[in-house]
Amino acid sequence: MNKITSPFAVRKEPFETQMVKRTPAEAQNQFKTALSDAIKNVNKIQNESSEATLRLARGEAENLHDVMILGQKASITLQATVEVRNKVIEAYQEIMRMQV
Repeated sequence: MNKITSPFAVRKEPFETQMVKRTPAEAQNQFKTALSDAIKNVNKIQNESSEATLRLARGEAENLHDVMILGQKASITLQATVEVRNKVIEAYQEIMRMQV
């Protein structure tokens, strides 16, 4: 059983690399990669939960607790993903309302 980690965990980089200036294209690619990895992680957790549930329904699961924990983990990561999505959309809408 893996410990629960946030799909949006920030990767810790050495202090020297944090101060490097990036071009907008590099920043966009880094953001795209981080977002893609987070979504793939959420999808993987959802698939693991579905498989565990199917094994339980077939009577192949050894431990009900593990199946329930995987289900809750999948639920929490999906809820966190939806909340992050909502905040991103909210921020985008706020930026679009700004007058320049």
